[in-house]
Amino acid sequence: MIPPGEELTAELREKLGPSASLPSASLGTGGIGAKSARLPELDGAVVNVEITRFPGGGLGASGRVMEILGRIGDIGVDTEIIIRKHHLPHEFPEEVLQETEAIPQEVSPAVAAGASERQAEERSRRDAGATPRGREDFRQLPIVTIDGETAKDFDDAVHVEKFPNGHYELQVHIADVAHYVKRASALDREARVRGTSVYFPNRAVPMLPEALSNGICSLNPKVDRLVMSAVMEMDAQGKMVRARFTPGVIRSVERMTYTNVNRVLEGDAEMNRRYAGLLTRFRLMKELALILSAKREKRGSIDFDLPERVIEFDELNRMKSIVRSERNIANRIIEEFMLAANEAVANYLERRGITSLHRVHEKPDAKKVLEFEELAKAFGYTLGVEDLAERKIIVKHGQVKHPSHSLRASGRSRGGQQRQMTVTLPSGTEINIRPQHYQALVQKIEGKPEERILSYLMLRSLKQARYEAEPLGHFALACDEYTHFTSPIRRYPDLIVHRLLKWALENPKINPAAAGRNSKIGHQGGADAPHSTRAGTQARPYEKSRQDAGATQAGVYQMAELEEIAVESSEAERRADLAERELMDWKTAQFMEQHLGDEYTGLIISVHKFGFFVELLELFVEGLVPIAAIEEFTGGGCFYRESDRAILIERGGRHPSAPLRAGAAASRGAGKRAPGANVKAFRLGDRVRIRAERIDPFQKRVEFALV
Repeated sequence: MIPPGEELTAELREKLGPSASLPSASLGTGGIGAKSARLPELDGAVVNVEITRFPGGGLGASGRVMEILGRIGDIGVDTEIIIRKHHLPHEFPEEVLQETEAIPQEVSPAVAAGASERQAEERSRRDAGATPRGREDFRQLPIVTIDGETAKDFDDAVHVEKFPNGHYELQVHIADVAHYVKRASALDREARVRGTSVYFPNRAVPMLPEALSNGICSLNPKVDRLVMSAVMEMDAQGKMVRARFTPGVIRSVERMTYTNVNRVLEGDAEMNRRYAGLLTRFRLMKELALILSAKREKRGSIDFDLPERVIEFDELNRMKSIVRSERNIANRIIEEFMLAANEAVANYLERRGITSLHRVHEKPDAKKVLEFEELAKAFGYTLGVEDLAERKIIVKHGQVKHPSHSLRASGRSRGGQQRQMTVTLPSGTEINIRPQHYQALVQKIEGKPEERILSYLMLRSLKQARYEAEPLGHFALACDEYTHFTSPIRRYPDLIVHRLLKWALENPKINPAAAGRNSKIGHQGGADAPHSTRAGTQARPYEKSRQDAGATQAGVYQMAELEEIAVESSEAERRADLAERELMDWKTAQFMEQHLGDEYTGLIISVHKFGFFVELLELFVEGLVPIAAIEEFTGGGCFYRESDRAILIERGGRHPSAPLRAGAAASRGAGKRAPGANVKAFRLGDRVRIRAERIDPFQKRVEFALV
């Protein structure tokens, strides 16, 4: 029930005029009073409603229409719904837009030198065209960006050279967002709230306004851009010889795509002519990337190489296919270079003893490892972890039905023997699991039919990566220090790391690491603010010298604040991932709705009590084959065996290759099946022939039937 006068947006109230405040007695529902007041804009529309009264005491809910999103089926409405469902900030406040408008959209030499606005105006007239002061000038180098075809914000640009001694110089230039987004500004507060950009199939919800993310911060080709640069020298084995970091200015010569770089490296004649001046650079990039990849592999870094769903649209923005993302050598080049830069920055800040934000990935729980090991054995594989034993604990007062007398998915129980409930746990809480165990198995299954399944199961056994103020290491990358530095346009933690790196470079003589491993610089709220100390500790010995040195406070944070930012950023990342995944599932369901009745071949990728999920081979689409559909197809009862996650068919059911007998459904309910002896099982990795049967409107999921 919507109170009269409050149910419409301001635009609709103005359009409706006096009718908007008519009494509601004629309808008796609390709606708009007269039939003549009916608005076509609201008929069948999806609206965003603010609840003014929740239901209770026999009364319905009340609310007001805040905005009309459109109608189900309209292009983009599903995205709008997901944005609001997950409470993604999608409109920038006025103060943020005002700050953005005040930022110049061109880089002048004086501003590049870090001068004040007044000095910039004076120097721009006197030093027009001069080399920017205070920044290293990289504009003479053939630096390029390499991104996807649809990318609009370019965080990173790269350049590689090879020295006569066989060493390589890798330059990774990252957009200097911290130059424009000052700490505690309206832009900074909004970026912290958002935490990350969110990327949907045909729309992005950026962390920063477009004038920054696609404009002055983006490393667009053939224009000057301010950067924070990591210049790393590596030997022929990829070992870091030295690394330095500096504010810089670049002018990228090309906006390259992964596809075109890959075509260049594969010898495509057209691409070789088009980028003739860059051929040597791209070959050097490939050469170094392969060396860095081999180095990571040697230390145990895990690379699952799992594809992602990509929706292809036609010229009218309609979905035409859902395919697997392709990861070619150009993708690998950028991945390896960004990993190297992130690790180099993390190591530098840690050596300097500066508290920072870390990207951490802790080793998996023993129970998760044991669960995966049991499943891997069903395929004939093992992680090879030493002393990985299990123990079974009997749950007191707990009983379950014997598998052959299990509770059917339909809820019908046929009685039968009971057995004691047991829980399987590792024999110890600590196991000697290393990333090399996973890496070795990844290499064993590469190219095998079961690769997709086991890679997915391995990923499920690992913990999720997150942000932390403490360096807890990165299990999957097999390194002790790692951070996020390379994407400040779209990730707030990267912006924090940029500020910390800037402070470190501006204060090269302050080295709190000398005061001890646990002595880290914290931020003081002002010149007279008390020094930050942890509970139960005394003030750190270097703090007074730091104050005497007049260290700038820009980019230096208290440990407590970094911990808050780490939690907020991790939550924002999870929220964005969930929203992106849900919209992709929804669009997949919309696409498959046009293909109901079509038959496909599917791979069973997970099995549960309620059925199994399949991944189509023809399209990159997942869906459920429910247990009821399995029983209907087999003409017999089914039960789930947890030990190997398989669905088994009871005796009396037909083999899937046999035609469905007339009256099979009736026999299913006649109680004539004998428990025990199974003639068929559906297991992980099996291929099945299926038909797109229906779309679950609540789960936004495709359901298949066996054929």
